[in-house]
Amino acid sequence: MELTVLGKSPSWQDSDGACSAYLVRESGFALMLDCGSGAFAKLRTAIDYLDLDAILVTHMHPDHTLDLIPFACALSYSPRRIGGRGGTRPALHVPAGGRATLRRLGGAFDDEEMIERAFPLAEYAPADEVELGPLRARFCEVPHFIRAFAAELRHGDGPRLTFGADCGPNEALQRFAVGADLLVLEATQEVAGDGFRGHMTAREAGELGRRAGVGRLLVSHFSDELDRDRVRAEAVAGFGREVELAYAGARVVV
Repeated sequence: MELTVLGKSPSWQDSDGACSAYLVRESGFALMLDCGSGAFAKLRTAIDYLDLDAILVTHMHPDHTLDLIPFACALSYSPRRIGGRGGTRPALHVPAGGRATLRRLGGAFDDEEMIERAFPLAEYAPADEVELGPLRARFCEVPHFIRAFAAELRHGDGPRLTFGADCGPNEALQRFAVGADLLVLEATQEVAGDGFRGHMTAREAGELGRRAGVGRLLVSHFSDELDRDRVRAEAVAGFGREVELAYAGARVVV
């Protein structure tokens, strides 16, 4: 399984970057994990968008969904598609209630159904296991400002990739990720605070990965306005060994 980072920015894009988006490839199947603002252009540098098989969205915040709009426009109006190139449209999987959010997003363009016309759309529930070509996805609800889900991707008995989505520190994700070969965690928050938080610091990401006993930790979803060396040092302090920092274009073989 190969993971390509298309975008790792938080809710505002890095310079020449994109918000949350990852391309996962396994046995000829291509999955896009989240589709935040700027992600569609980055996707096109990695793969022909007409060859993408599916999109899995972890939660409905704009920095994880906004580029479904240009993607839907491309699938609807591309001269290649109009000129005769058909192919199967990517299946779009969103959390329960996501359809209504996408209709509100389309409503800003006076076309509430523009996204679900472009993509075969399905909603998943927390207990669901979703087949994505050779991959099987299962989910874990994590604490965020809206309902959000970590996702595990696995091909048979092969390596496990766990994506933490956006969340504050929590034991549910720690249990869900135990023994994962690769854990991708956010580090949006610079300084830990009191009370409920929907994001983690780099140190907290490292600590969660260490407690879960994962093989590798990829730290993502932090701004390019933060010092990368400091982000790395904080994550390493929590994890207890080396970590990897996401950047647009990074490829990780799981």
